[in-house]
Amino acid sequence: MKKRMVFGVVGGDIRQGKLAELLAGDGHKVHMFGLEKLQDLPNLPQAENLKEALKADCVILPLPVREDNGLNMPFSTQQCSLDELVKTLQPGQIVCAGMVPPYLALAAGEKGVKLYDYFAREELAVATAVPTAEGAIQLAMEELPVTISGARVLIIGYGRLGRTLAPRLAALGADLSVAARKYSDLAWIEASGWKPEHTEKLDEKLGRFDLIINTAPARVLNEKQLLELNKDCLCIDLASRPGGVDFETAAQLGVKVIWALSLPGKVAPVTAGKAIRDTIYNILQELGV
Repeated sequence: MKKRMVFGVVGGDIRQGKLAELLAGDGHKVHMFGLEKLQDLPNLPQAENLKEALKADCVILPLPVREDNGLNMPFSTQQCSLDELVKTLQPGQIVCAGMVPPYLALAAGEKGVKLYDYFAREELAVATAVPTAEGAIQLAMEELPVTISGARVLIIGYGRLGRTLAPRLAALGADLSVAARKYSDLAWIEASGWKPEHTEKLDEKLGRFDLIINTAPARVLNEKQLLELNKDCLCIDLASRPGGVDFETAAQLGVKVIWALSLPGKVAPVTAGKAIRDTIYNILQELGV
């Protein structure tokens, strides 16, 4: 990778701002757009418009890249459609974005833009599992009427995030159960000293838990399951859209559910920004840029 590059950081949340700071700190030139409402970036000038921001060796778009029908820009007074974005990009340009929708990938490909989804990279998923787990535990501590120690806790899903969450909750003294679909995962859960539960056999077992944290990217708590929960049970859903909980039914039943999206950017934006930076550096290194 070149020692000095020009990066265009467009849109996003606090972690994108921290990413811009880290890139500048590494000696790169940074063009920013759609982050003007961030208050703690005094030394990083905002580009006058999208076209100026995209004059870069590598353009970095937010995670997730899309919010409703436009570019995800919560810290901007401006709006930018994905059509406008693609129109302004140049053929051959390197663009890195998070959670790229199929429409954007297709449009970028047709224009000859080299679009890479950094959210799909394993190293980013592993790096962000820690701040996500810590953020979920922080939420639980703030919202539960009891301590984690002694609380009956169920984690649904034993992927990267479930594996990161489980030992941390156990270390805090939780009475921990972990649900998974694969029998190999259930064996590892039991070997770790936690109570294994099959994800598809949770019916009539959910009522005993004080805290349920879902990490599975699938609907796992529908009306039938929600009706089983005790009235004080807290549910934290860490799954990306559309989530793992029937939120409308949960609201009707009075079940307390927190859909905790983008936790790394909220609880540890510097760590999250560093993880994105390192992943993008890896992408550029592989491209031989």
